[in-house]
Amino acid sequence: MYLLAFAICFAFILSIGFLYRYGNIPRQHPMVSVSVVIAWSFSFLIVFTIPLDITATVYRQCIATNNSTAENSNITNTSNCQQPWGMVSDDVFPNLWRIIYWSSQFLTWIILPLMQSYLKAGDFNFRGKLRSALIDNAIYYGTYLFICGVLLIYIALKPGVYLDWPKLKAIASSASNTWGLFLLVLLLGYALVEVPRSLFNNSKAGFTLQHAYFKLSKLSSDKAEAEENCEDVLESLQSLSLIVPLNHELRPCVEEILRKVPSELMEKAKRSVRSGESGANSVPSEKALIRLHRQVIKSLQVLQRTEALWNVQVEKILYLEDVEMNFLSSPPFRHELSSKRNCHPTFQWYWECVIKSPFLKVLAATTAIMSIMVVWSELTFFSSSPVLSIFARILNIARQSYDFVTIEIFSMATLCYLCYCAYSTIFRIKFLNLYYLAPHHQTNEHSLIFSGMLLCRLTPPMCLNFLGLMHMDSHIIRQRIQETYYTQIMGHMDVLGIIANGFNIYFPMLMVAICAATWFSLGSRILNALGFQQFMANDEISSELVNEGRDLIMREKRKKQRNQNATTRRDFQLRENVGGRGLLKDSSTSNVGYNTNGNMEDLSPEYGRTLTQEINARFGISTDVNFRPDFDDNTSRPRNIFDDV
Repeated sequence: MYLLAFAICFAFILSIGFLYRYGNIPRQHPMVSVSVVIAWSFSFLIVFTIPLDITATVYRQCIATNNSTAENSNITNTSNCQQPWGMVSDDVFPNLWRIIYWSSQFLTWIILPLMQSYLKAGDFNFRGKLRSALIDNAIYYGTYLFICGVLLIYIALKPGVYLDWPKLKAIASSASNTWGLFLLVLLLGYALVEVPRSLFNNSKAGFTLQHAYFKLSKLSSDKAEAEENCEDVLESLQSLSLIVPLNHELRPCVEEILRKVPSELMEKAKRSVRSGESGANSVPSEKALIRLHRQVIKSLQVLQRTEALWNVQVEKILYLEDVEMNFLSSPPFRHELSSKRNCHPTFQWYWECVIKSPFLKVLAATTAIMSIMVVWSELTFFSSSPVLSIFARILNIARQSYDFVTIEIFSMATLCYLCYCAYSTIFRIKFLNLYYLAPHHQTNEHSLIFSGMLLCRLTPPMCLNFLGLMHMDSHIIRQRIQETYYTQIMGHMDVLGIIANGFNIYFPMLMVAICAATWFSLGSRILNALGFQQFMANDEISSELVNEGRDLIMREKRKKQRNQNATTRRDFQLRENVGGRGLLKDSSTSNVGYNTNGNMEDLSPEYGRTLTQEINARFGISTDVNFRPDFDDNTSRPRNIFDDV
């Protein structure tokens, strides 16, 4: 029982840690934080608990076999069955899986989509936001209801089939798992090849730096586009602000939008839009203001994210350049302009210059072996005689000696690798930059909710597929066996005849086809042909973007050196004025002070800055409006759950 309790606690702590790393908890809605933590915790808990369910099932299968052998003598013989470590009672897993599965399905199909649309709504009250969210999801839910209706009619018209509540639940879970499984095929087909290849490429000297230059060049265009889009939206806002009179009923709505914009950005928009040249003559409608409100929220979020990612990427390149410089020197590790100092300089030099490259090569070889095992088992998992699936054979060998520790460790390692492949692929693609998990608290609420939805939708079918590879699903191996409680609750993939008859054939073929396409970089070549630049070795366009990124980082280095020189001169003057140690009190240099060693340095945080700090860093300090989404603008009260972001 203590292993299950440890898994529950570890899943919850891991979810909190990821939310702290990627999200910004003080600025987020409490409902968003709670929902995302629940979605992540339930998904992680499934992965951590499946190995315990497998070992408990192996133990029950052993007891059933011994009972069948001793059936003629009416003696129950369990002396040959060794009880696994951390065994729980038989009613724990069924109840646990019901709670986890149906709660996560309720979150991923109903609550989280509504919450995501609610946050994007531009209405000015709770009722309007909720109505907009329902309208946005009407087409989404209508499509699924139509498909479910067609399937229900198809099943109801089949002779000898009677629909009741348990069958409806089985059909619903099967439809959800099938949808997730086919998406999982696409993700794993890409990641099972790309993850080992990325690890091997990153072990080569210079590759990571060249790729970082390439990403900085692409990010530069994204940043310029975000700034231009934000300027256009704010110019429209300034035009409407000039049109709407102060005593008009819609003026409070305009003021609410204006309070969300840092004053420096609005001053820039005012200079672009002169009084009397607003471009419109009539007062806009409330719908127009709602639409503009949504555009302002989105443009500011995109601008904040691109600025933050730009700063992170610049710091990463400066550190990689320091790594290349240290290859030609001896320990300790020397920094030129980067500020990444996570460990002792001597250990950092040995890690970056001696240990890291061989370690990544060994890790690449290990993940390549895991990928080959997964692909081979996917091709042969439906063969029960002889047993060709590698995972099933390992399980059979371990169960003969009651080696439950090996079963749990092997199952956990495989599931974690599959999870990493699936989820890293999702956020590497970035879904056209709409949803992206950015570290250092730079992930917006929409991306957090999107990640929670995907984890809830992909984890159950991924675990069902893994149990099929282990031959723990009786419908796959066509044998009557005691299944795991997870399979009994989740159901099988063959409720519909189309899936039952074609799944075993087309699923592995599709997996191998996608792996082959990824191996030959077919997707990158197609995207390059369509105009979406991808990093490819010995490619002319990639080389141009790498050179452009190198020029951009040279400009950033000159800017940083000028700032450091200015800071050094200011610090020298302050040393003469202060004349002693202690924290500096000058308001213009409030982030400059003495560290514990007595040396003067900039004490401002590098990461985790708010939207105002990120925009102010580029456009100047806001003086008129204090943009603090976590507090009401007119009062000092904390933000309400249903207040706007």
